[in-house]
Amino acid sequence: MRKGLRASMKIAFYAPLKSPDHAVPSGDRLMARQLVDCLRRAGHAVTLASELRAFCGDSDDAAAYAVLRARAAAEVERLSALWRAEGAPDLWFCYHPYYKAPDLIGPPLCKRFGIAYATAEASYSARRNIGIWRDMQARVLEAVRGAAVNIGLTARDRAGLAAAAPDAAIAPLKPFIDAAPFTSRAARPQPGHLVTVAMMRAGDKLESFRALAAALRRIEDRPWRLSVVGDGPLRAEVEALFSGFGDGRIAWLGQKSQAAVAEVLAGGALYVWPGCGEAYGLAYLEAQAAGLPVVAWRTAGVPEVVEDGETGRLTAPGDHAAYAAAIAALLDDAAERRRLAEKARARVLADHSLPAAAAALDAIVRNTVGETG
Repeated sequence: MRKGLRASMKIAFYAPLKSPDHAVPSGDRLMARQLVDCLRRAGHAVTLASELRAFCGDSDDAAAYAVLRARAAAEVERLSALWRAEGAPDLWFCYHPYYKAPDLIGPPLCKRFGIAYATAEASYSARRNIGIWRDMQARVLEAVRGAAVNIGLTARDRAGLAAAAPDAAIAPLKPFIDAAPFTSRAARPQPGHLVTVAMMRAGDKLESFRALAAALRRIEDRPWRLSVVGDGPLRAEVEALFSGFGDGRIAWLGQKSQAAVAEVLAGGALYVWPGCGEAYGLAYLEAQAAGLPVVAWRTAGVPEVVEDGETGRLTAPGDHAAYAAAIAALLDDAAERRRLAEKARARVLADHSLPAAAAALDAIVRNTVGETG
């Protein structure tokens, strides 16, 4: 351990898009919770600094942005008073600041108290410099440039940050999950049983459902059935995409607890989800931990968590015929499914589990505080 660093550091955690305690489940909330878990596993004292949701979804809503800035300024003063009374943390850790949800609290506090600032999954997109997002994203970029470290979970994100802020300190961390709920169950794959887990909302999720339905229509002659775990505001639209497949082919299971999801996955033969625009997709890691090979598109951050030919199959984005063919080939080859399943589970345990992530993250934050403290 670097001289002068305590075994346990005080870390203030903040997620401007969605608090770890937010009521609505999502990949963002899950990753925020897992980062907190990793930091605590490493022995650090982590507190949720603020639950202010710094989200502005309309680039023209200047009034909402003004209200947000005022609320953030009030949080800065609240935390300043608290820290003067109880002591400041060693590190402010911000998860996922981006053009719609910047961190308006951490940077001024870190300057005021002289503490280290870190981000995880920060992102920058020049094409989003419109309306109020221009100023919001400028604040993200300023925070990234001033951070002691910016942790990137995908090569794509790290490259984007490096291009926008060449002098920024950037460190890699592999995407990860709590694998235990999924590895603790024995895989019992049922032939032809396809599984997908996803929220039913507009944008990339709906487009992935559209692509999956289009691919499955190409292999209706195969004896498959699909279990869909998830719910959302566009459930009716999603179900309509799969109409006409015949009774009993599609099982709409709705939103499930983690334990129930693990149980569904344990009985699956393949995990199918194209992954339009996926940052990386924690559900892919959960499926592989449960012993399911994945069939997805080679797009965005998906190759960070699915290795083509080793833990699943990746096909060209938008090519429904190729995607359908990849599913069909694995449905027809039980030995190859078993090989991929074994490698998938082993890969998650070795590279993408909480213990592996906790050790890597601990080294990053200790180095961060050690260099700035």
